[in-house]
Amino acid sequence: MNQRVPQEIDLTACDREPIHIPGSIQPHGILFALSRTDMTLTHVSANAASVLGLEPLSLLKRPFREALPEIAALIEADLEEPVSLGMARFLRTITLNTTAGKAAFDAIASRSDGHVVLELEAVSSDKVSSIDALYPTLRRFVEELHGASTIDRLCQMAAKDIRRMTGFDRVLVYRFDESWNGTVIAEDGNGKLPSYLDLRFPASDIPAQARELYRRNRLRIIPDADYAPVPIQSHDPAPLDLSDSVLRSVSPVHLEYMRNMGTPASMSISILRDGALWGLISCHNSTPRRVPLPVRNACDFLTQIFSLQLEAKENTALAEARVRLRSVQARLLAYMAGESFFIDGLVSHPDDLMLLAGAQGAAIVTDEYCWRMGDTPSENDVKALYAWLSEHHQEDVFATDRLAELWPEAERYADKASGLLSISISKMRSSYILWFRPEIIETVKWGGNPEKPVREEAGTLRLHPRRSFEIWKETVRGHSAAWDRSEIEAVKELRNAIVGIVLRRAEELAALTDELRRSNKELEAFSYSVSHDLRAPFRHIVGYSELLKKQEWSDLSERGKRYIDTIIESAYTAGTLVDNLLRFSQMGRTALKPRPVNTAELVEEIRQRLTMQTEGRRIEWNIGSLPTITADPVLIRLVFENLLDNAVKYSRTRDTSRIEVSSYRENGEIVFFVRDNGVGFDMKYVDKLFGVFQRLHRMEEFEGTGIGLANVRRIVERHGGRSWAQGQPDKGATFYIALPENEGAA
Repeated sequence: MNQRVPQEIDLTACDREPIHIPGSIQPHGILFALSRTDMTLTHVSANAASVLGLEPLSLLKRPFREALPEIAALIEADLEEPVSLGMARFLRTITLNTTAGKAAFDAIASRSDGHVVLELEAVSSDKVSSIDALYPTLRRFVEELHGASTIDRLCQMAAKDIRRMTGFDRVLVYRFDESWNGTVIAEDGNGKLPSYLDLRFPASDIPAQARELYRRNRLRIIPDADYAPVPIQSHDPAPLDLSDSVLRSVSPVHLEYMRNMGTPASMSISILRDGALWGLISCHNSTPRRVPLPVRNACDFLTQIFSLQLEAKENTALAEARVRLRSVQARLLAYMAGESFFIDGLVSHPDDLMLLAGAQGAAIVTDEYCWRMGDTPSENDVKALYAWLSEHHQEDVFATDRLAELWPEAERYADKASGLLSISISKMRSSYILWFRPEIIETVKWGGNPEKPVREEAGTLRLHPRRSFEIWKETVRGHSAAWDRSEIEAVKELRNAIVGIVLRRAEELAALTDELRRSNKELEAFSYSVSHDLRAPFRHIVGYSELLKKQEWSDLSERGKRYIDTIIESAYTAGTLVDNLLRFSQMGRTALKPRPVNTAELVEEIRQRLTMQTEGRRIEWNIGSLPTITADPVLIRLVFENLLDNAVKYSRTRDTSRIEVSSYRENGEIVFFVRDNGVGFDMKYVDKLFGVFQRLHRMEEFEGTGIGLANVRRIVERHGGRSWAQGQPDKGATFYIALPENEGAA
């Protein structure tokens, strides 16, 4: 639908046009530039000859008072007051002798580098509007401000009152978007010019350097687009900067634009918001028209009042949105505070999480998890988006209403996520909360085709302003409603709150970890000390009891013999318990020495030993696939010895014991299991199995110290693995250990 500009044409040429140094002025005034150091004339406009009868070149390098005595006598004292950079100051209205007789001029001063620029604008032959004539309009505008409930109403009032003061055929209020395209949001006219209300104009109509001049110099007027520029004469080769000039000549491209639009006269007043260009009040006329300086000043004053009221209304709307969103934020914080894992508080209240950002969908994504709420892309798409954010957008808050322009893959689900707002919860481990907005398909009405036409001139191609301003429609896709400032601030505050919660809990966890570390060290030291100190006494008890049994056995009664056997058995059991406890305490301090371990050979060695110890029992062994792993061979042997010992011990009540040992791979782990057909256990006691001194069966039924499985769990966890068990009473049990596959399986 769009006419495309050839590649060899530089589309940014207008942005580089030096419009602030045109070297000429509009013909409805005269310009003089004076050196700020000695007040000699450095520049004079050529029309000084035709208006004042003074040859410009004869005035250059002469003192102001000598070269222009009539003018100096009237305003020299005014020029002694410093002029601020970035503004033009009205001095006074003066009457001069001209080649056509006496004439009135408005004297205006501004600064330009090392110069004072003095401009004499001829007073319009129309009836000069006094402040008394303008005051009723200004007063009415101020009184009606409080009744303007919306920004649109406020803009309409400004357009109406400025047209009333200036008499232009059409006055538009023109607002810029984030891409510097402008939209007409208010209009007042008399029907002589077509309506542009709701039409959009491309950023190229007002290039970047022109926007900067609009920001700096709030009011500009072009009384007649067909004027002949008046050159500025000087001996200085450097061009004079006319950024603050009221007579500055206009770009030929802009004059062509005005003629194409059918508006030979125009005036623009800048609307500033926090010092930035928010929009323009643009005035047009179907015939040449020059508005007197007092009227222009009144329009500038009215626009400044309008800007303040505009800022107040936008701030009020922002404050109301902030209050509303803070109540939502407070609820979310309460939800998070009530959960041990703060994300649960967000996931369980999706409506408030989406309401905080005005989104239709949300997701919380980490390396391991993806929670989706509302209308979102698929889980795979969200994870891919998460990976893209982690790589390209790691800022705390990221917002766009045109996601597919930044990441083309998002075009597939534009109906769910054309807009994305995200916060990064953690820098160490990428974690994000994402909010999604769907695509808004919009028909935009442009004031003519926004593509500039190209014409050949003198053998070269040149961009020209378009000739037609008929409504030109375009369907815009791939964007969502924009995220406003209150929503972005709300999610940023939520992020700060989450980071605060995470940091506080991390500090608490660190303190708890330190305390546990100290406690564990003390417990290990105590266990080691007790175990070490008890070993000798128990060995003495066993040794002396056996000597007593050997030497005095014949003299003991049956009861005495039974007592001796009980002492020996109990002391032996206690010694074994002490040995196991000592081993358990040492396990936390012993450094791992991992190397390849052939678990098939290891299990076979243990099986042969158990077969010799259980001679006479019927045991069926089923040994499956057992891979080679990387582990500490001494400790991993202890794991398999405990598991196989238990399987043999707790299945001895069966006529035939059936023991299966095998493994499988799952989710990046190698899982080993030992299954038996023994007495089993009740799953409600499963948490006790791996605790120290925890037993599910009486000592009289099955011997043991209650430390074996605790050793198993401790060893497996030190290898980065995990352990668990399943069982049923009288139907056997299965014990599992899972080790990370990257530990080195072959």
